[in-house]
Amino acid sequence: MKLRLAGRLAGTMLLATATAALTAAPVGAAPEQASPPDRTSAVDQQARAGTLLEAMQRDLGLTLAQSRQRLRQESIAEQVQRTVRGSLGAAYGGSYYDSTAGELVVGVTDRAKLDEARSAGARAELVEHSSAELDGIAGRLAGLLPEAPPSVTGYYVDPADNSVVLTTDRGDTGAAENFLRTSGVEANAVQVETERSPRLYNDIVGGNPYYVNDRARCSVGFAVQGGFISAGHCAKEGDSTSSPRGTAVGSSFPENDYSYIASTERGRPAVNDYGGGTVSVAGSTEAPVGSSVCRSGSTTGWHCGTIVSKNQAVRYDQGTVHGLTRTDVCAEPGDSGGAFVSGDQAQGVTSGGWGNCTDGGTTFFQPVNEALDNYGVQLLTE
Repeated sequence: MKLRLAGRLAGTMLLATATAALTAAPVGAAPEQASPPDRTSAVDQQARAGTLLEAMQRDLGLTLAQSRQRLRQESIAEQVQRTVRGSLGAAYGGSYYDSTAGELVVGVTDRAKLDEARSAGARAELVEHSSAELDGIAGRLAGLLPEAPPSVTGYYVDPADNSVVLTTDRGDTGAAENFLRTSGVEANAVQVETERSPRLYNDIVGGNPYYVNDRARCSVGFAVQGGFISAGHCAKEGDSTSSPRGTAVGSSFPENDYSYIASTERGRPAVNDYGGGTVSVAGSTEAPVGSSVCRSGSTTGWHCGTIVSKNQAVRYDQGTVHGLTRTDVCAEPGDSGGAFVSGDQAQGVTSGGWGNCTDGGTTFFQPVNEALDNYGVQLLTE
């Protein structure tokens, strides 16, 4: 077991705006009380981000040419990842996008298969643990998490480090280390990282606002045939929504954080870029760790960052959610459910995190493909 310290911003939360009576009410050290829904959206109080390329320049510190080049490189990395994940089989040790080198890095546990990964276009590195092994450790931690000390906030798989990271409140690593010692998991594959406790962020276009029972505001994720996908903590099954009008016919939270809102209003394969336009949605190919990703939400608009890790478990006050993706994109209450995209590929819907869009923070998203598969609905694509 290794110890890793990481400075974090305060107040991890669910990112929905709601009255205290609602399931989606924000929580944390200082819960925010929601005022009546502002139908003009709080985004009007924010500086508008503009297009995808403009947001990447602002949030990732890139030039226009660098932003275009990165999108091209990430698109190639997505395809390479899909190829090597299938071809390497049990020798696949995870992968991530190296933004400095502009290429996909693939961990390989079998030296004899390094050239196979290289021939697919990846930079291959010999690693100790397979992706299946790390996922297995994460699965065992998932079963033990209900008995973990309150200071343990979750876990995730880190492909760049070829390890599982157990997250805990700052200043309380001892309880997490004791928990690991008694867990029976392989100690040399697990690190302990300190951070702050998380909270949830609470025409159909991704990132636009919608209202649950006329009391809580969340953000549309992605238009699908017959409605849209959003966060599960925003609406429970049977809740009604307005602007767009619909009914939550499916909702999973905690454990997962997704919902399916059935609506007869017209859906569009697009995400609001809060700069007067939209970003097209062409599919839902999963982007590697290290890829750029942008988020649209009805509170803070359009912001970009990087995918940090996947298979993250997060212990919110309302319960533990498994299988989230961790990013360094900022978000605030009301952004919940909003769309995460990498290029023109749908990635997921905003769950929760900590920090804000003034000082920065961490945000988790629920991968969209899991929700699409669960409800058997088809993503609207251009």
